[in-house]
Amino acid sequence: MNSTTRISTAERLGRTAGRRWRAYVRGERRVSHWLTSMGMPVPGATALVWAFKLTVLGMLLYAAFWLALLVLVFFVAGAVASSGLEWEEPETEWRTGPAGFGLYRGDIRVDVGDPYDDD
Repeated sequence: MNSTTRISTAERLGRTAGRRWRAYVRGERRVSHWLTSMGMPVPGATALVWAFKLTVLGMLLYAAFWLALLVLVFFVAGAVASSGLEWEEPETEWRTGPAGFGLYRGDIRVDVGDPYDDD
């Protein structure tokens, strides 16, 4: 029996996401410190960082809106295409009609036959 434990894919993805988040926070803190070292007041640096965050969030929401609208249009188009809007041919049936006994589709005789034949 193997005594080493293996981490699952979900745990590995979670750890990767955590590392990336920590790297982002470190970078944000580094930018904030750089802005304050350049002479910007701390509240101004904080406001600038938050303005950047909100701008990125707004762009992501804008892109997600158009993507969702595109998916919705494709979904509606697929629903309309698969609905019963197509013309359906009437069923063929053997009966006596205007051209005598034969195979009819609607009011039109579709089998080969002589309409003046009295058989």
